[in-house]
Amino acid sequence: MFSKKSSDFLFARPSFLSGAARVMDLGGTFDAYNSSKDPDRLAMECDWGVVGDDIKEAIHLYEVEEDEAELVG
Repeated sequence: MFSKKSSDFLFARPSFLSGAARVMDLGGTFDAYNSSKDPDRLAMECDWGVVGDDIKEAIHLYEVEEDEAELVG
């Protein structure tokens, strides 16, 4: 019903081979992260978007439960 947003875009998502290569990367030169203009602001915006979606879903579920309780009672 509700679309789930994600706020993990700042983290690297390596493949299996990339992960295996990191074992030998002792200098840490293989790390790659999102280097957009303002990553902290974007991450906070996405995080609060997820919180807002959770609140909307909780309100919807509460309303559904209230409607069912009225029908039964």
